[in-house]
This record gives sequence, C-alpha cells and structure tokens, in this order.
Amino acid sequence: MGLLAAVLEGSRTILVEVQALVSKTSFQIPRRTAAGTDHNRMNLLMAVMEKRLGTELSWSDAYLNVAGGMKITEPSLDLAIVLALLSSYRNRPLPTRTVAFGEVVLTGEIRAVNMMEARIAEAAKMGYRTVIVPKRKKAEGEKKSDGIQVIEVATVQDLQSVLRNL
Repeated sequence: MGLLAAVLEGSRTILVEVQALVSKTSFQIPRRTAAGTDHNRMNLLMAVMEKRLGTELSWSDAYLNVAGGMKITEPSLDLAIVLALLSSYRNRPLPTRTVAFGEVVLTGEIRAVNMMEARIAEAAKMGYRTVIVPKRKKAEGEKKSDGIQVIEVATVQDLQSVLRNL
C-alpha cells in the first residue's frame, strides 16, 4: 500500500510516494527492509505501532520503499510511513489522492513540522483531495485550505479511525 508524503528539499515542497508491504513471515526472524529512508527509523515506528496501536508486527515481514530512488531523512515522512504500514497491515488501501506528513514520537504523539501551510498548499496545487496532518494550534487550524480536505490527527491512535473513514 502506498501514499504520498509532503517533504522539504531545501525550502521547496516535494511530494514523494511511500510504499509499504506487511505480510506474515514464515521464518523465526521477520525480514525488515527500507529503501529511501532510514532502516532504524522504520523499526522505531513499527515499535511505536506495536505499543500504541496493538498491531502484532513482530511476526510480520515489512518492506518500505520511497519511490523514485529518493533518499529522505526528514522526520515529516514518519506519518506517511506509519499510515502506509498500517494500511498494508490492515489490508485497507488509502485513497490514491491522499497526502500525509508529520513527525511521530515514541509516545505515539504526532508533532507538527516546518512549513505546514506550504505543504498543504502544494498538495492542493497538485490536485490532491485529502491531506492528513498533525493537529494544529487553534489559530493555525482556522486557516482555510481551498479545495482540499485537511484531516488533523494528534496521536497514532487517531489514525485507526481515519483509516476506517477514508
């Protein structure tokens, strides 16, 4: 399963596709592979998912890929990684016109990243319909995002209802 993430390259917003495949392993030690992002970060995010969402990923192989050969180290990729892994684990595909960004911390909280409004604007400009972002402060949340549905999430637990409702 895959979805797009809005990441920064310098001061420019670019959209990259994050693909994930989670499947039960037939071996004692599950295989974990990450291409285009940090392997250890993927393992950390999977541990957060196990602890905070109750997903049993310790018995699953997991493959993660940032399409196009890009190498992304920005923490704003975290939310897209978690959503792609969760989507594959639950076998619930996300709509193809969805973008996500935000940093996921060990407590399961999803934190804001730099230039959130610019990232939302870029997604809208490129014709995407839905963007999943960290919960914004009230003053920031009041800003209108023309032509795009903005779904705000505070924790990884919120992602389960988002996945059900999309």
